[in-house]
Amino acid sequence: MSSFTVVKTEDLDAEQEKGSACVLRGQTSDLGCLTRQDGSVSLSQGDTTSIAVVYGPAEVRINKEQIDRATVDVVYRPKVGLPRPEHRKQERILKNTLEAAIAANLHPRSSISIIIQETEDLGSNLSCCINSSCLALLDAAVSMNFMVAAVTVAMKENSDMVLDPMKRDETEAKSVITYVFDSMKLQVLTIVSNGKFSRAEYKRGLSLAREAVKSVLQFYRESMSKKLLMSE
Repeated sequence: MSSFTVVKTEDLDAEQEKGSACVLRGQTSDLGCLTRQDGSVSLSQGDTTSIAVVYGPAEVRINKEQIDRATVDVVYRPKVGLPRPEHRKQERILKNTLEAAIAANLHPRSSISIIIQETEDLGSNLSCCINSSCLALLDAAVSMNFMVAAVTVAMKENSDMVLDPMKRDETEAKSVITYVFDSMKLQVLTIVSNGKFSRAEYKRGLSLAREAVKSVLQFYRESMSKKLLMSE
């Protein structure tokens, strides 16, 4: 079984210099960071940060109304400039993943809107966006079939693997894979890959990510518990 360690961001370079690839960067969250949304969170994974906000369930436009389920809209906003084709692709990935997690059939003829704002992309941006979106949905108390959590793995030419890679690790890697799991059975929900890898490397990365994602789900629980305690 693969093992992993969660370390503070400032300790990451030292850990990687020791040859440890099984490292998740430290995570911090600020739930309810915005006040006019039904749910919001600012999530940092190391130095990579995104803000996700959720509106709804709310009224939906007639042309988007579905009689048996809620309409889920996802908007991804890059840090600077207008969205490019690669941002639209990421938007579709986010939408397909989050639609599977949301219990949309419990909110027919309504709208659930999720907006993700990229604030700093220093590696593993997609997994950060997925994780922040899930936390924002939890903050908004949206009914869900399960939570989703993502972990990115970079595969180097020498077959070494780096969990939650920084930007330089992604640039140097021969391939980068983001694995998205459900919270119930840790089954793979979404896979997004870039580059070439063997079947054995894929399975090894999957095993590493599945073990590491447990700490992400635990982080969700701790974040929600802290907010509930503060609201009492």
